[in-house]
Amino acid sequence: MTALRSTASTLYVVRSEVDPDCEYHCDALASRFPDATEIDFVAGERPPLEDADGLVLTGSTAAVYEADRRPWIADQEALVRDLVDREIPTLGVCFGHQVANAALGGAVENVGTTATLVEADLADDPLFEGVDSVVPAVHGDAVTESGENMDLIAAADHAPVFGTRHRSAPLWTVQFHPEITAAVRDRLVEDFGWESKSFSFDDVSAERVFENFRALVDERRE
Repeated sequence: MTALRSTASTLYVVRSEVDPDCEYHCDALASRFPDATEIDFVAGERPPLEDADGLVLTGSTAAVYEADRRPWIADQEALVRDLVDREIPTLGVCFGHQVANAALGGAVENVGTTATLVEADLADDPLFEGVDSVVPAVHGDAVTESGENMDLIAAADHAPVFGTRHRSAPLWTVQFHPEITAAVRDRLVEDFGWESKSFSFDDVSAERVFENFRALVDERRE
C-alpha cells in the first residue's frame, strides 16, 4: 500500500474505536495519512480546529445510538456540527459516516452484519474519481435517514444511504471502508465473519478515496 505524499496541510485522523483488538482498521486508515496527527477521541483527546485543514473520522465497533453510555459520541456529534459551521473539510468513514449524519438530524439503526465486498452505485463526485464500484463493507449499523443538507452520493442494495455529501460544507461520508485490503482478511473473518462472494480485492480501488480527499483539502488551501 503506497502512502500519500506529505503536504503542508494540517490533517487530523480522529480515532473512534472502543475495542483494542479492532484497532487495526484505524491503523490502516491512519497509514494513508502518515503526516496527520492522530486523535484518540474515545480517550478524551480533541482536535484543535483553529489550525485544522481537514479531518478524517474513523470507523468504530461502537454504535451511534449508544451515546447514553458513551458520552464521547455526543461530543463527536457536536464536533461534526462545528466542522460544518467552520467549513473544515471532513471525511467520515463507516461510524464516521453514521455519526456525521446523526449529528445533522439523521437516523442510524442496526440492520444486521454485512462483512464482504459489495457493489455500490457511486455518484459522479470528486471523492470517487478513479474508484471502482466494488468496495469493502464491514458494518452492522446503517444510516436509514440522511442528515439535514446531506445529499446521497453512494448507494448499495443492503444500505441505500451508503455515502453522503453536505450541500454547502466540505463534508463527505462513506459507509464502506476504503482502508480495508486483503492484508487484513484473516482478521475480518475472525472478528466479523467476513465472506468471500462474487468479488475479489483485485476488483477494489477504494483507497483512492483517501487520495481524492487529500486533493480536496489541498484545493481549499490554494
